[in-house]
Amino acid sequence: MVTQPISKTEPEQIGDIFKKKPPEPAKKPPAFQWQDLALRIIDELHIPSFKRNSVFKACKEHDKYFIEKCVADTKELVKGDEKWKYFFKLVAEKPKNKQ
Repeated sequence: MVTQPISKTEPEQIGDIFKKKPPEPAKKPPAFQWQDLALRIIDELHIPSFKRNSVFKACKEHDKYFIEKCVADTKELVKGDEKWKYFFKLVAEKPKNKQ
């Protein structure tokens, strides 16, 4: 009886099985440009989780130029942790304008 050598891909100990992490699922890219803009704003202004849907709504209902201007003004004028409040104040000042 001939025994085959153990291949290097097999774990040597039972603990090695648990050390391996499962691959993370691939993230889907945003379907629309306004979604990508909203995700960028959420990261830049540290929007809290309970206000994230409002960012998506604002980006969907207003044109990109207006939203980017609001973000730039917010970054320039507010130097605290609550930049998001000022951002929403600026967005609320302009009436809705769909592209």
